[in-house]
Amino acid sequence: MASTLTRSLGFSSLRVASSSSVTAAKCSTHHVLKRTFSVSSPALARRTKSVMEEYLTDDDLFTLMTEQENVTDSPVLGHKMLQAQREVLHYMRLIEHEMPKLVAYRQPFIPPSSQETPLVVRSIEYLGEYHPAASKRSITVAVDSLPLKDAKAIHKFKLIAGPRWTPNPPKDAGVCEHEVWQNGNGYFKISCDTFSSPEMNAKWASDALDRLIKEANEGQESFEGLPLDLRHVYSRSRKAKKGDHLRNRPLNPVSVKDFPKEWLPQSQPEAQTQATTQA
Repeated sequence: MASTLTRSLGFSSLRVASSSSVTAAKCSTHHVLKRTFSVSSPALARRTKSVMEEYLTDDDLFTLMTEQENVTDSPVLGHKMLQAQREVLHYMRLIEHEMPKLVAYRQPFIPPSSQETPLVVRSIEYLGEYHPAASKRSITVAVDSLPLKDAKAIHKFKLIAGPRWTPNPPKDAGVCEHEVWQNGNGYFKISCDTFSSPEMNAKWASDALDRLIKEANEGQESFEGLPLDLRHVYSRSRKAKKGDHLRNRPLNPVSVKDFPKEWLPQSQPEAQTQATTQA
């Protein structure tokens, strides 16, 4: 069929022979097995010698190993080490030469008294790390240090303060333990973390304290006949489980002072004196 087609088209016999041979070659390729590169053994594909060994002679390799490079600068890591040493030396020079000059500005430390600075503002810092509690501000103050006009105003302030008033200072208020029973009207603590700015939280707590003081001094109702609510004090004592809640005495726990003096053993001279007195 191919020869008939070529004769009708006018091709030579050479073209026919070549086309028939190509057709036979194509048919024969279907019976040849091929191995792709992806399934060949890695040992057949890897190099037996490095690139340097293939293209360099023994003399060239010896020259590269024995010749010293003409390096005029250190690498990046060396520059970083030198920079760190320069910073250390800079601060050492400041300590040696500049720090002694600060002696002229030295002043003795005088701790502030509770009368001059009655407010204690407490904050929390996380050493540069962001934390939501870092903006919180707490204010603690003794009730006796507040500008309340009389005993009725003090009693009303305790009532309207609610659980924010305690007869003893809070543990985290920064108040010295020796001032616990120095003033008998207790301490007031208020905190705020509503705003993102620490200054706004401190301002809100300060304004709330001012409103309570104004209401205690100028309010129409005095609430003189209402007793103080100490349920929050009892609850904290029970949760602490340190023995202060025993025998319903959270503010005055049982101690050696409650032991009856007449039960104590008496010395011999005192016993003779009492016997003589009774006789």
